[in-house]
This record gives sequence, structure tokens and C-alpha cells, in this order.
Amino acid sequence: MESLNLKMKYKLNNKWISTVGSIWIQCTSGSLYTFSIYSPTLKSTQNYDQSTLDTVSVFKDIGANCGVLSGVLYTFAVPYNRHSRLASSGGPWLVHVAGVIQCFTGYFLIWASVIGLIPRPPVVGMCLFMLLAAHAQSFFNTANVVTAVRNFPDYSGTVVGLMKGFLGLSGAILIQVYETIFNNKPISYLLMLALLPAINPLLLMWYVRPYDSNEQDEKKLLNALVASPLCIALRAQERGFSVIQQSLFSEGDRLLDEPQQPDAGTAAQDPACYHHFSTDADQEINVNDTRNPEEEENLNLLQAMCTVNFWILFFAMASGMGSGLATVNNLGQIGESLGYLSFETNTLVSLWSIWNFLGRFVAGYVSDYFLHVRGYARPLFMVLTLATMSVGHAVIASGLPGALYAGSILVGVCYGSQWSLMPTIASEIFGVRHMGTIFNAITIASPVGSYIFSVKVVGYIYDMEASGEGNSCTGTHCFMLSYLIMASAALLGSLAALCLFFRTKSLYNQVILRRLLRYMRE
Repeated sequence: MESLNLKMKYKLNNKWISTVGSIWIQCTSGSLYTFSIYSPTLKSTQNYDQSTLDTVSVFKDIGANCGVLSGVLYTFAVPYNRHSRLASSGGPWLVHVAGVIQCFTGYFLIWASVIGLIPRPPVVGMCLFMLLAAHAQSFFNTANVVTAVRNFPDYSGTVVGLMKGFLGLSGAILIQVYETIFNNKPISYLLMLALLPAINPLLLMWYVRPYDSNEQDEKKLLNALVASPLCIALRAQERGFSVIQQSLFSEGDRLLDEPQQPDAGTAAQDPACYHHFSTDADQEINVNDTRNPEEEENLNLLQAMCTVNFWILFFAMASGMGSGLATVNNLGQIGESLGYLSFETNTLVSLWSIWNFLGRFVAGYVSDYFLHVRGYARPLFMVLTLATMSVGHAVIASGLPGALYAGSILVGVCYGSQWSLMPTIASEIFGVRHMGTIFNAITIASPVGSYIFSVKVVGYIYDMEASGEGNSCTGTHCFMLSYLIMASAALLGSLAALCLFFRTKSLYNQVILRRLLRYMRE
């Protein structure tokens, strides 16, 4: 009996169970992306104009993205030195509990305000409720992402893509639950947001822990693991594409069935095999091979903030994430101004969450592949995705039939990509030890950009164009100028990311690739 208990304990206490537990928690943590579902009800019951509603949404973005406190708590609760006293008594569950308390309290107070259970709060009060509810996401996200990176340090791009991807996909999951159980009842949806995202982490947080273990087949198992969410996303878009689903699952099976030692013919195709980099890179790595890689990974938050790379990354994220959040926050109003039905707008928000997921996963996986196989510095993919986001904003600004769908695809995929690329780049430039505080500090750029674009650009221009009852606006002119401005901002962000690419190119050659070669030799 004792041996059976030990076997069960081992099966439930490993990095793979931890990863699955984190994924399930992420699946209910993305209420941030469903604001458009209940924003019309919030606007009507509280008598807000568009600028006021956008101000409330900005506090949602501030809460979700200002995760420095969650990073500090994680550093305290899960020390990097796992032999310390805190390592045995603490764990990521402390961060999850803090998030649960905030999530329930914030959404419950919003729901109580909407139904009249408590007196209608002033705008400042509603902003604080929204800030508290959204701040919970940063705690869930930090606990899951940083733990995953510690468990899979050599495949950080893939695991960050997984965690961030499911966070993006959770918006679509929550909307599907809403349409199934509370169809056209956004007030009940607010109560659901107070309960479901709080109960789920309480059930699963005990399995989420960092582990000291390395396995030879990690990359192949991760490949198989990520095949399933891709199928979920594709099925959510079009259930008839059963052939795509089968091909993805068979791809995962094929990767599991491949031999552990691939031959030279498959080396170039398998991202788990880092057989050859360019000659120049090899020479640089070999010359500096005696250096300790940890020397490059000691920056804390204050040290990182004193570097130019930190602020370049901050500006790029303000341009990309800020304009992306402004888009998802205003999808309901954009659809209404263009004559979309409520059901069509809800479907658009759900689909946007799926594009968001695909961007998060694909950017992490593809950037890992090209870093490992070709030696391409990861900021290059930030350059490409921000440039593509600029095109997406321009498409929405055109106001042509179907432009909102096409533009939201581009913006959603590219917005999701930033959430996969930024934490991974931050961990590679500044190190894993203080990753929780550093990447959460950089995410402050998201609400900063969201405030500028949502309130000072979109909300201001919309209210100027609005006329008639309810401060409403109808036509393409309501948002055209706003999206042209955001397209220009995303393009500037792409240029900033290009600067970061050239500044860190040698770093990736000398440090990151050398670390991968050392791991391969071991």
C-alpha cells in the first residue's frame, strides 16, 4: 500500500501535471478579453458616455497588466534557491490564493452595483472594482507562466506560448459558457465571472509547482501537448474542419513515435535538434564557452530599468499591446456603429479570443524553432508581428464590408504574439531569476498604451462624432481616424522592435545559443 501511495504521489507531482494544472487555470483567467460582452449593460445602468466607459476599461487593463506585486509575491513565495525554508512551506499556490480573493471581490461588487444590491458607485468606485477584479489575472498569470519557465527553461518560448495562448483562448471559452447557460443575460455573466475563475484555481493550484528535472523527450512531448489546443481553436472556428483536427493530432502522434536520436536527414526539420548553427555563431560560442551563463542572468528590476533595452521593449509593447487592447475593448461599439447585431458582435469577440490564442501559441513555438535551428534572434518576430498589426488597424479603418472581421484577425493574432514574445525575450535578456517582476513591470506598458488609445484617441474622437440619444455614433467615420492613428503607432512600435533586434543580436549569438549548446552536450 505504501509503495502504491508513493507511485501515485510521483505521478501527481511532476512538471507535466504542473503544466496541465496551469493550463486549466489559464482557461478561466481571461475575463479581461470579454469586456465587450457586458460593457453595454455597464454603460446603460451607470449612465456612462463612451469616454467614461473607456476610462473604466483602462482600469481593467491597468489591473490585469500591472503585475509587479504578483511578481514580488512569487519571488518571496517561490525562492530561486529551492533549499531555503520558504521553498518547503511556500509555493505558487500563495500567488493563486491572492488572485482568487481579488477576482471574487471585484466582480461581485461590479455585479452588485449593476443589479442595485448596493448604491450606484461613483466612477472612481467602479474603476477600483474593475481594477481589483482584473488585477487577479496578473496573479494567476505570474504563478503559471513563471513556474512553466522554471520547469522548461530551454523551451521557454513554447511553454510561454502555451500559457499565454490558453489565457487568450479562455475569452472564447468563457463566452461559450455564457452563451450556453446565460444567453443574452450579461448581468448573470458578471456573477459567473465572480465565481468560475475563482473556484477553478482553488481546485488546481496545489499541483502547480517548479521541479528540478530534465527529460530527453521534453520537446517532443511538448509538441504533442500543444497539438490539442490547436485543434480546439480550429474546431471553435469551424466545426466542419475535421480533417484539420485529425492532421494535427496525427502530427502529435508522429512526433511521439519518432526515435529519440534523429538522423542527419531530419535534424533540420526537428526543432528539438540543434545540430548546426552558422560558422560565425559557432566560433563566437566556442571562444566564450568558458564563461558562466549565469553571469548574464543576474539583473533585478531596478538594474533592468537602467538599461536601454528595457525601455525599447516598453515602448514597443505600449504601441502594440495598447492598440490591441483598445481594439478588443471597443469591438462592441465598433460593431454597433457598423450595424452588426448583438449576436454577431459576441461571436466577433469570441473569434478574437481565438485569434489571440493562435498568435500567442504560434509566436512562441515558431520563434523557438528559428532560434534553435537557425539562430534567429527572437525580437525579429516582434518586428514582423507589430508591422502586421499596423496593417490590421488600417484594414479596420477602411470600413469596407467584412473589414472588421479581416482586421480583427490580423490584430488579434499579432496582439497575442506580443504576449508570448515579450516575457520570453525579457527572460533571455534580463534572466529568469527575477523574471516575475521584470516582465510584469514591462506589461505596465499595456495599460499605458490602452489609456492613450482608448480614452484619448478612440473615446475622444467617438464622443466628438456622436449625436442623438445615448451618445451613439453610426458609420465608418466613428472610428476611422482612431484606427489610422493606431496603425501609425503600431508601425513605430515595429521600428522600436527592429532597434532591439540589432542591439540584442550578439547577445543571442553569445549567450542564448551557447546555453542551448551546453544543454545539448549534457
